[in-house]
This record gives sequence, structure tokens and C-alpha cells, in this order.
Amino acid sequence: MTCDDVRKALEAHGLLLMQDKVLPSVAGLITGESLSSSWWSHPKGQEIFRCLDLLSDDPDVLTTRLIGGKVTFVHRSLWRPFLSIATANEPWQTRGLSAPARALLKSVPTMAKGPAVRELQERLLVRAMEVHTEAGRHEIRVDAWPRVKRAMPAEAARAEIERAAAAIGALPRTLPWNRL
Repeated sequence: MTCDDVRKALEAHGLLLMQDKVLPSVAGLITGESLSSSWWSHPKGQEIFRCLDLLSDDPDVLTTRLIGGKVTFVHRSLWRPFLSIATANEPWQTRGLSAPARALLKSVPTMAKGPAVRELQERLLVRAMEVHTEAGRHEIRVDAWPRVKRAMPAEAARAEIERAAAAIGALPRTLPWNRL
């Protein structure tokens, strides 16, 4: 498969993981196989990298840690329910949040790295994007998700994302509101 085919698969399903042994993923679609190790070492690693880069820059794609805490691409067709969930400020998002994660959340937008960033990402509390600094380092820009003009009730939004996740074979327990 080409990156264009991957893009069409994302558009058709609404969700696609970066890499997974079982669920549809960019790495799996491009290689045509289930990878048990990192895609970086695969002969098609450069092709996967280019496709991931294109998806990250695509104005119709959001990148988050939705399914199983793994990098998940969300097509524009699911933005309304996804952003309704991410900006709902529900108890599962903040219950048991570590002190460093709470402090980081208060300082958004900012540049950060470390476990607190991942903790906030897995609770859908922030949008995190890797950026290259002028100093040549890789850092993570942590920002708030955009608000939805016509947000859905959180319950309806979760049901819609759960249906899309189930359609690609993800179990409900892999979604953050069921995991945390």
C-alpha cells in the first residue's frame, strides 16, 4: 500500500493507529504485515516515516493517544465527537492526575517533555506535537485542544468514538474513559 492508500483507509475508518500488532495501522498497511518490533528497522521504514510525516501535516487529521494509549490518527469526520470528549473536562480525565501533570496542565500552552506530557495526552487533556527547535532539539509543544462550536454531549460523543474504534477491532476497554 502507498501513503495515499493509507490516507483513504483513515478516511474510510475515521481512526488508524501508527503501529499495532493487531489493529489497522500505518506501519501495518504499508508493510502488509503485523510488526512485532519497531517500524524504524523495517526495510520500508523510510516510506512509513514519510507517510507519518504527511499525516501529521494533513489538515484533515488530528494525532492523539486514543486507543490503548498509542498514537492514533483521527480523521476530520470524527473531530466533533473526539473534541467534545477531549474538552469535556470529565472526572476520568483529572482523577488521580500526578502533581507534575497538574502543574503542566496549568502552564499550557508550553514546551515540555517527560512522563507528565504523556499522562496528559492519554487523558486527552492536551494536544502534543513534536517540534524542532532553533537549537536543533526535538521538543513537544503542549497545547489545549480547540473547542467545538457545537459540542456533542460527552456520552453521545464517547458512543460514536467507541463505534469507530470497534469497527477497526479495538475493544472498548482500550479507550481512555474505560481504562482510567
